[in-house]
Amino acid sequence: MYISVALILHYCLFYTPIGFVKLKKYITFRPAANYTNEFFVKKNILCFGDSNTWGLNPETGKRYNDSIRWPSRMSMLLGDNFNVIEAGQPNRTLVNNPPFIGGLNGICYLKPYLETESLDIIIIALGTNDLKKRFDLSPRQIAKGLEELIEQIELFYNAIKKPNIIILSPAHVKAIGTYKHIYDGAMNKNQPLTALFETLCKKKRIHYFDLQQRVNVSKIDGIHLCSQAHAIIASSLYKIIKDIKN
Repeated sequence: MYISVALILHYCLFYTPIGFVKLKKYITFRPAANYTNEFFVKKNILCFGDSNTWGLNPETGKRYNDSIRWPSRMSMLLGDNFNVIEAGQPNRTLVNNPPFIGGLNGICYLKPYLETESLDIIIIALGTNDLKKRFDLSPRQIAKGLEELIEQIELFYNAIKKPNIIILSPAHVKAIGTYKHIYDGAMNKNQPLTALFETLCKKKRIHYFDLQQRVNVSKIDGIHLCSQAHAIIASSLYKIIKDIKN
């Protein structure tokens, strides 16, 4: 999509220079075929997930830097025509609010992004925290939480063209290390959960990327991703996004 220089100048005159500085985040100035001195509007991608989207390093417990986290690596691969919004939050769930931490349920925190950002693609990477023993959720209940999240997106946009949605399944969780007792029983739910996610995506006709087929969790804690896994996810999503026809 292209915006004329006149429209940009109108924006500057009536919405102050501060507004233009903010707008620069979403546009790239470049000459294009059959266009003269025009702005190319960047496509906005929201990466909405948990600690594996946030980029938790299982070795240090701290956050990976920009060169490792899959959303930022994907952004570098996609280039200047895309604006990637990183919205990872440790402990975020699809179904329940984690006790003592406040409202981290996905539905509660997604809507503000829909209201404030003009989104072209939404990547959802949730479900791992729902496998915790204390929640006692079945794969079907977790998949139902994902379905409700997708339906909330559809309801929000209603007649407006909704963004493309890409669903990432949780990686194959293992009950080991520090999280051994927290994720006790999760290993039996891995395969049924990803199968239900895939069925749901086919039903909704949205893109699906099965992490269980492509990456392994850390041998240290059994749930978080190593740097190599982040690189695989970034390159795989890059290919999916480039193939999406808007």
